[in-house]
Amino acid sequence: MIDRLPLEQRESLVEVMRRRNSEDARKRIAASVRSARQEHRRGKSRPVSPEELMRKVLG
Repeated sequence: MIDRLPLEQRESLVEVMRRRNSEDARKRIAASVRSARQEHRRGKSRPVSPEELMRKVLG
């Protein structure tokens, strides 16, 4: 169906999808930040150095 659209409309569709994807990513990040802040308020997290964080991330 998309292949039948004129080039200009396909380009517009791509731009709309990029914006939607960006907005979805922002929402996921915001939700993650809210969750992390709640954990911190509850005392379920603690500050760590960048080196300690990288050791945990890299295994």
